[in-house]
Order: sequence, then C-alpha cells, then structure tokens
Amino acid sequence: MKPPKPTPRPDKVSLWRYLKLFRQDLLSAQPQRLYRAWMAEFRTVFFRSYMINQPELVETVLKKRPYDFPKSNRIAEGLRPLLGNSVFLTNGDTWKRQRRIIDPAFEGGRLKDTFPAIQDAAQAANDRLQQSLNQILECEKFTSHAAADVIFRTLFSVPIEHEVAAQVFTKFRAYQRRQPLLNLAAFLPLPSWMPRFHSRQTKQNAREIRELIEHLVSARAALIAQGMAPNDLATKIMTTPDPQTGKCFDTDEMVDQVAIFFLAGHETSASALAWALYLLALYPDWQDKVAEEAAALDTPGMTAVAGLKISRDVFRETLRLYPPVPMMVRQATCPEVFRNRQIQPGAQMVISPWHLHRHERLWDNPDGFDPGRWHTENGKTCQRTAFIPFSAGARVCSGAGFAMVEGPLILSTLLRRYRFELVEGQTPVPVAHLTVRSKDGIRLRVVER
Repeated sequence: MKPPKPTPRPDKVSLWRYLKLFRQDLLSAQPQRLYRAWMAEFRTVFFRSYMINQPELVETVLKKRPYDFPKSNRIAEGLRPLLGNSVFLTNGDTWKRQRRIIDPAFEGGRLKDTFPAIQDAAQAANDRLQQSLNQILECEKFTSHAAADVIFRTLFSVPIEHEVAAQVFTKFRAYQRRQPLLNLAAFLPLPSWMPRFHSRQTKQNAREIRELIEHLVSARAALIAQGMAPNDLATKIMTTPDPQTGKCFDTDEMVDQVAIFFLAGHETSASALAWALYLLALYPDWQDKVAEEAAALDTPGMTAVAGLKISRDVFRETLRLYPPVPMMVRQATCPEVFRNRQIQPGAQMVISPWHLHRHERLWDNPDGFDPGRWHTENGKTCQRTAFIPFSAGARVCSGAGFAMVEGPLILSTLLRRYRFELVEGQTPVPVAHLTVRSKDGIRLRVVER
C-alpha cells in the first residue's frame, strides 16, 4: 500500500492544456516523466523554465551560487497582496537586512524560550480533540487551528482564542483556499502599472488580514515603548536593530514579516501535521510506535523532544512525501550551461521538493511511507542531497528548527491519548493551494486509546 499521489498525467500535453491543469492544481499538471528526469525544459511564448532534479544542480542554485539565482519575481506576483515586501519575496540587500534582523530570534537558545508556548498549544489541541471523540474529524481544519495557536502563542503570547488572533485565523483560511501558488500574472511579462489578476475577494481578504496584523504590531510597539512587552518572538524581532545600520523594522515592515511568519509557520505546519495524521492512520503499526514513545513527554522541559525519535522520523517522512511548499522558483541572472543546455538570463529555474523527494533515481521505494529509511545508507545520503522541505543554503527557512520541534511534539501529544482511523471512501487527493493540501479535506475517525 502506498500513499496517494496526484493522478498521473500523460508525458506530453499541449501548452493550453498544461496551463488549464496548472490553474486547477499545480501538482497534477506535471507529467509523470519528471519523477525520473534530471532536468526538463518548459517553453512558453514569454520565457523558458527549467526544472532541475539533479542534486548537483540544486546545490549550485541554492547553496553554491544563491545570489546568481535570486528568488523569481514571478512567485511574488501571486503572494504580494498578503506578504508585501516580506523576507520570503525580497532579494539582494533588502533581503540580507531582513535576515540580519530576523535570524537571531530563531537561534537555538530562543527555541528553548519558546518551547513552553509550543507545549501549551499542543496540550490545548489535545484537549480540543475530546470534542471529536468517536466522530469523524476534518484534520486540515483541526491542524490549522493547532498550528495557528502555536504561532500566536510564540509570536505575540496570546492563544488562538484571542479576539484578533481568531479573526486572522478565520480570514487566512478563506484566503489560502482561494489563492493558488502562482497566479496568471506569473506567466506574463506585465509592466509594473498593469493589474495582477488578483480576484476582488483575494485582495479584500489580504487587506483585512494585514489590518488585523497591524493592530497586533501597533499594540506590541506600545508595550515595548512602556517597557512592558513579553519576551516573545515579536518583541525580539521588533527590538533587534540591523547590526549594520542600527535601524529596527518599522510598523509596515513588521506587518510584512508577521504575514510570512503566519504563512510559513502556520500554513506549512498545518499541512504537514494533517498529512502525518493520515499516514499514521494508513499505517497503524507506526501510529502505535509513536504512541508508545510518547511516554517521553513526561520528561520536563525541552529535553522531552530528544526522546521523540520515531515521531521525528514520521514527521520527516511526511515532509518528504507531502512537502508543504511543493515548488521553488529562482531566476538566472547570467548565462549558464546546465547539462549541455544554454540557460539565458531571465530563465526560471524550478526546484521542486515534490519531485525531488519522490525521484525514482535517487530514493529507495520513493512513493512508499517508511520512516525507518532515515537510518539507512540511502536515506542518509538523500537527506543530505535530495531533501529540502525548508529549502537550503542562504535562503533556508529560519524556522526550520522550530518546525522540527513543533511537529513531533504535537503528533506525540495527540497520539498518546487518541487513535486516528481511516474512514471508508475518504482517500485524500493532494493538490497545491498555498501549500500541499487535500482536494476535499482529510477525514479520520478519532477514538480514545
């Protein structure tokens, strides 16, 4: 038995058919041959794209020469209404300045400081699950709630039940279901003054979310000025000056950053947790192993996480099979030759964790769920060279370590008390919205252990 993939497509489709499939679901639009190709070229009227799956090429783009391959502005077209000029979208000196301010908040010592808030959110999710006992649970909605709770507790020291936090969460759910990873403007060479084809609802949702975030940021700025702010991530980031200029983020800049923290820290974690619950329901023997290991949670403090080795392997395997961000796009800035192909400046370099993590020429049993693979020679090699759920190199996600504590901790907390079972006729089909989600949700039955 293997976890579901999108419906395989023919190896060749017309450009019009491809664009139509792409708008419906980025994953199903990809031809089957990409799971075994080292490199593929896509041509449109306006630009060329190259998908690279060969580990050496991925390393060149992400690690060895990241400034020759900055983030593509075509990705920004779809996300700009919500994310503004956040660190996720910027390049060059602006991006470097943002990372100099943000990165200290996610250093190892800070993770220890935020751990109690993550633990409280995990326990709150555990308590909420009691309401769904012996019922069918829509897992994506549940994990979105849990992941949002983590973000608000660690960022602003408020639970999800906080009035403004609850509104942000509700509006963000509406936003992510309507917003594809790329919009039509990503395919067209539009001048800056032209509209970007965002729906009225998308723009309205983004505007309302940003207004709510601005309320939280302004309130925190007032507390900082009064010397009364809690020692959480928001305070750390807002009070950290750029070591080169001495300037901190202003309110607008902080709103941009909070928007990406919420997207990267909530949307991605929610996706991974929901798929992890489904995979554990599909493989109950692994579910039992995680539940048994969860006794390590009795150890006080963050040292408990060290005992959650199986849960960590399960979460890592989920990130392999269902990477929350399925594709990353970089742009060539100088002529290049990859695999005897001439790459011209302006070409789009597509790096797809979705394909790289399932590549037939790299992984043993690429479509199978096997958390034990991480202790094999093949798994260890691929983890170094072909596993990039948080990107890699200079632009690796600042919160990667945070996520690898949050995911296993929440899974173990839930599975210690509850069992998740498959529901007949409910097989989730992965599609790409802002992250990899199920087309019609993930529904599982919850029973007490």
